[in-house]
Amino acid sequence: MIEVDCNLCCRNDWTVRFPATTRDITELDVRAFRCTSPEYGSHAQIVQCNHCDLVYANPRWYPEELAAAYTAVEDETYVDEREGRELTFEKHLQDLEKYTGPANGRALLDVGAYIGVFVEIARAHGWLAEGIEPSDWAVTTARNRGLPIHQGTQQDVLLGDRKFDVVTMWDVIEHVTDPAAEIRQAYQLLNPGGWLAVHTMDIDSLTARVMGSRWPWLMDMHLYYFSDKTLAEMVRKCGFEVVWSGTQGRYLRLGYVSSRLA
Repeated sequence: MIEVDCNLCCRNDWTVRFPATTRDITELDVRAFRCTSPEYGSHAQIVQCNHCDLVYANPRWYPEELAAAYTAVEDETYVDEREGRELTFEKHLQDLEKYTGPANGRALLDVGAYIGVFVEIARAHGWLAEGIEPSDWAVTTARNRGLPIHQGTQQDVLLGDRKFDVVTMWDVIEHVTDPAAEIRQAYQLLNPGGWLAVHTMDIDSLTARVMGSRWPWLMDMHLYYFSDKTLAEMVRKCGFEVVWSGTQGRYLRLGYVSSRLA
């Protein structure tokens, strides 16, 4: 395990918000890093910065271990839930285009594309969309549908001098070891006036505050727990202007919801 400084203000001054609950904190289980992992409530120690209020897992596994886990992860349950994901991403794209305008053949990059559901939907709406994804299994699954998905992360995929009009990160930023670096990299990939869409859970939401330590999104695979305030501050520090922030829902099959409740 490695202790890390705050990714927002770079200080090392924090208070424990939720003590570790993982049974064996030294043993990294790849299955816990599936998007549909049911391991709710199992997590490393979660702390809150005393200066900027960013909430994050600390200490945690080494970056190399996490990268290996995301490369190796497989998640057939996600494929079974494809219909709900399609409906969710259709709605996300609809909301996004209220600000970006319609595609008109412009370029879009989906970071953490998984099996490429959003990329496929964006392409159907006229975007020149492609994705980046570290999972071997997910990339193969996406490419089998003819989707242009690059293997790896923003840091190790060579895109040359290419620029994009939109970069999306749907439920990705909470998983990465250096969110600020990811956002700065997205800024470099965007054309002037380009758009970044970041979707993540809200540690300061009413549900999170009411449930406390029983909030289900406290999980091994989540390294960062942003609030509206801390995420806005981070994207501004990386050069962006916050145009909209709010709540978005998602579509799920009743059977899947029942399995999650169980």
